[in-house]
Amino acid sequence: MHILVTAGNTQTPIDQVRCITNRFTGRTGAAIALAAQRRGHAVTLLTSHPEVLPDPYALGSGTGPPLEVRAYRTFAELRQLMEEHLDQRQAGRPYAAVVHCAAVGDYEVTGVFAGQSGLPQGPNLTAGKISSRHDELWIRLKPTLKLVDQIRAPWGFRGILVKFKLEVGLDAEELWTRAEAAREQSGADLVCANTLEGMADWALVGAGPQGSRIARANLADELLTRIETLAATRS
Repeated sequence: MHILVTAGNTQTPIDQVRCITNRFTGRTGAAIALAAQRRGHAVTLLTSHPEVLPDPYALGSGTGPPLEVRAYRTFAELRQLMEEHLDQRQAGRPYAAVVHCAAVGDYEVTGVFAGQSGLPQGPNLTAGKISSRHDELWIRLKPTLKLVDQIRAPWGFRGILVKFKLEVGLDAEELWTRAEAAREQSGADLVCANTLEGMADWALVGAGPQGSRIARANLADELLTRIETLAATRS
């Protein structure tokens, strides 16, 4: 199969120097991509952290062809890459599966304003580099597009889709309830759900009323086994 994997975090620029981002490093997505390559699949990896891959990653370490790695930094760059690879209206590539593991930012900056007495004032200060002399700064944010929700429509991808869902402070039952709702919303075939507190140890994987608890060390191979099984039933 040809599999597309997204990995890493996105940056949301505040000005040309500063940004808002998150803590994720792309190691999970990189592990999935490498495991898929070892199992003989062709893999395209979109990642903001290619440095976490073995060097030289492009030589490959399994029976599949070398990884194709495309790097991005910002939300806009990831969106462009995903659309380029997946949008069937633009002759997107014929991927059999997409594993959308990237930790995509939920908001983008639409303005930065000086503040006084707890209120924003004056013109939008977005520039090459905002001065550090302001007593207060107010950043206006608006929600970004949910990239995973573009994969089925409007981009028209019909292969196997795996969505990742992260929550904080939930027990396993509530985590799975939210994850399954998110899977259905995106039209994904499988969801991988974890909590910030437990993500180093376990994840819930599957579809339907109940997810399977998988040890983190086994996550990549478990996901790929499920993808391969689904692909076999559809062939």
